[in-house]
Amino acid sequence: MMPEGFLKRLFSKVDCGICGQKYEPGNIKVLDHEEGLWFLSVFCSSCGTQGLIAAVVQEGNIAEVATDYVEPDAVPQGEIVGVDDVLDMHNFLKEFDGDFSRLFGNRE
Repeated sequence: MMPEGFLKRLFSKVDCGICGQKYEPGNIKVLDHEEGLWFLSVFCSSCGTQGLIAAVVQEGNIAEVATDYVEPDAVPQGEIVGVDDVLDMHNFLKEFDGDFSRLFGNRE
């Protein structure tokens, strides 16, 4: 298993998508992982932006890194995505076999 300290050092090299500053290792939290898929939360101490990183990380290489940022003032009104929502999605993805046709119904 990959040590969390390594992941924090690795993602401290990533720039904030809003202000371009690097994340500090203390502001990177490993939320969960399954095989090579890791979920991390990041906080930019420079601009205050919070983000979620989903990354496929395998020993020896980084296959893919996907980040999603939301500007603090750009959050739409309505329901806020909470911890339970993230955990529900994590549990869904753990069991999801990748069959989007079955998931959305074959709409040809």
